[in-house]
This record gives sequence, C-alpha cells and structure tokens, in this order.
Amino acid sequence: MSAVLLDTDDVGAAEATLSTIFSKIRIRTPHRGAPVPMRLERSVIGSLGIDTADYGCAFGYEMDPPAQILVCHVVSGGVEQRAPHSRGTRSGPGDVTAFGPRDAPSFEGRVLRGRYHVLVVDPSTLTDITGAHDAVHITGAAPVSAAANQQLANLIGYLRRCATNPQLHGNPLLAGMLEQHVAAVLLATLPNDSTLQPTAQDRRDSTPVLLRRAIAFIDDNAHTDISLADIAAAVYVTPRALQYLFRRHRDSTPMEYLRRVRLHNAHLDLLAADETTMVGEVARRWGFAHAGRFAAYHREHYGCSPQELLNPLPRPTEITGHSS
Repeated sequence: MSAVLLDTDDVGAAEATLSTIFSKIRIRTPHRGAPVPMRLERSVIGSLGIDTADYGCAFGYEMDPPAQILVCHVVSGGVEQRAPHSRGTRSGPGDVTAFGPRDAPSFEGRVLRGRYHVLVVDPSTLTDITGAHDAVHITGAAPVSAAANQQLANLIGYLRRCATNPQLHGNPLLAGMLEQHVAAVLLATLPNDSTLQPTAQDRRDSTPVLLRRAIAFIDDNAHTDISLADIAAAVYVTPRALQYLFRRHRDSTPMEYLRRVRLHNAHLDLLAADETTMVGEVARRWGFAHAGRFAAYHREHYGCSPQELLNPLPRPTEITGHSS
C-alpha cells in the first residue's frame, strides 16, 4: 500500500514537506511565484521506502545532506548534484544517482521535469551487514560501473513490484531479507568506505566450535527475522569474524547458509503438504518473496520444482501382454 506524501504546486509547501521527509531544502524556480507541481508517493517494506516522484517543472535546489541514503533512478528528466569543491554529477533517463549522509556542508543542483523512483535506506543497514565498528558511508553519487547502474535500476524495479504485493506487508521475515539484500547490493554497486578484510582477532575467532554454535543458532532461529549481527552476537564474535568463519570452514557466507536452511524447511513443508497448500504460501513463510527465484533454488537443490513436488506426475500404467 502506498501513501501520498506530497501533492502541491506551491513552492513553500513543497519545501516544508521535502525538508521534513529528507533534509532541509531550498527550491529555486525560474519564475518567481510560478506554480511548481510536485507529487511524491511512498510505499514501505520494513525500513525501506520506495518513492515515486513526479515533478511538473524544472527547479534548482540547495539541500543539506540527508540522514538516509537516497538512491534515485531517473525514469524521465534529469538530476544534477554538486558538492563544494567537486565537479558534480549529471544523471539522465536510465541513470541511477545516490545522495547520502556526509560530513560535507550543503550541496546544490538541479532537477528537470520528469519522473523519478527513489529508494530510501537507513544507513545502519550497511553497517550491520559489514560488521564495521564505525558507520559505513556511501562516498560517491555514481555507481561504480554501467553494470552496477543496471543492477541498481533492476533492484528498485523489483522492490516496487514487491511493494504492491499485499502478502509481503506484515511479514518481518521477508522484510528483513529484503533489507539485507538491498544493503549488499548498495555496497557492491556504489562507492563506499567499508572494510571487509578480517583482522587478526577475527581470524582467531574462527574455530570450528564457534562455527557449530553459529550453525545451531541459525538452525534454531531460521523461522525468525535474524540478521548477520544477530548471529554474530549469539556466538560473541564480530559480524566480520563470522563472515570469515563461514568462508574458511563452509565456503559460503552466513546468510547463504541461512537461505539454504530456510529452503530445506520449505522443502519439508512441501513434502508434508496436502492438496490445499499453495507454493507461494510456503515460499513466503520461509522468507522467499520471489516465487520464480524460490522455484529455481528448489530445482537446483532438489532436482524438481516445488509445484512438481506438490503434484507429482502419475507413474505410467504397466501394460501386460496376454497370450492367445
């Protein structure tokens, strides 16, 4: 379900609302007193916001750094942003650009008439997934490559589709998995200051005993919304040490192992299902929001689709011959 946060052509009202939603902003229009039609609609999944912004005219802006990470996919129109002593960036249709918390003072730019899809992310999700002691920051506006730009555009499109699915709302397990997925994609596609290499202490915290404890915690809590930080806290190591522990002994990440456990539990539920059971229901119960992806995972690990497991093909009837 979405909510309209802004629908006005009054500059003062737009400034006040956008300053409350994002950060303090001042809007400059080409013609003083001219109407500035703006509409902003938001959907929410867990802590994630997915906005659709329609601007009916071009305008300049001065803006304080936002408290949240804003990842903007330009559908039509264009965005410029310039920080002090920097060349700035320009983004057109199909491009993705990011705004994030930073130590720099206010920055400025220009927005053209058009439509924009904006992903709003709490910065703490990046810190949680990396296990860093200090906050992790997005350090640049532009994705690291053309492929990264496309990956971010695809991510925002996928989240917009998820936001229209009423069965996702009120499901903390699905929301938590989406938040972690978003954080991982942002770290892979946008410049940032995270340090993922294990320290000497992390290497010492990589014994098989700790691995068994981590696996036991995951097995016992796979039905709940647990994060990398939760698993690490349960075995008294840092999230970074936990990542190293699983890479060293399992050749996977903790979250990949968690996904396999959830997939296995979904498989068991399908085996025990009756004719009234729906595949989508089982998938969502175990945190798989995308039915097609769930089916692909299931086929990869169990050699058949979930639907084939629920509705097996009848065996051919044996035909016996009769002598005349």
